[in-house]
Amino acid sequence: MMKSNHTHTRVPGSSSNLTSLLSCVICFIFLFGCNEPPSQRNESSKTHSDPEAKLKELGITLPDPPKPVANYVNGVQTGNLIFLAGKGPRRPNGSEMRGKLGKDLSVEQGYEAARLAAINQLAVLKAMLGDLNRVKRIVKVLGMVNSDPSFTDQPAVMNGFSDLMVEVFGERGKHARAAVGMVVLPRDQAVEVEMIVEVE
Repeated sequence: MMKSNHTHTRVPGSSSNLTSLLSCVICFIFLFGCNEPPSQRNESSKTHSDPEAKLKELGITLPDPPKPVANYVNGVQTGNLIFLAGKGPRRPNGSEMRGKLGKDLSVEQGYEAARLAAINQLAVLKAMLGDLNRVKRIVKVLGMVNSDPSFTDQPAVMNGFSDLMVEVFGERGKHARAAVGMVVLPRDQAVEVEMIVEVE
């Protein structure tokens, strides 16, 4: 019976070297693949700020959402999107900020009017969702400003709405936006604002 001339040559230490190499690869994947860099963790924490707590911090109490006075609703949800009907600068006592920007109202007053409209939209969202933490993103805002024909600072007015959204929701509050002038708005209110929101 013939004996095989093939012999198995073992390289000293090759098994331990391979084991060490695999251990290093696993550690690298764990350290750099599984953990977010600190900058991303900070960004994530900003993205998931608590809007309910932020409202309390700002001293804002949401009013009861205004009831529609015609055959429509405050908001419609389809899938993960909520389309909110236009809301104006209604104060807690039921009165409204009225007048034309550039004629009756200053940019600063318009800013406050847009902020009031934002509070009213948040009231609708709260009523629909129960918890504002369910808001994933403010997607789109349409701001209509009651403007004198010579008035061109509609974006500065609408910053009152946008700034509050970012104050409350952090990065989630940043949105696409249009700010347009209108020759007149219902009841001569200073602004009217529509909004589209993505929810969890």
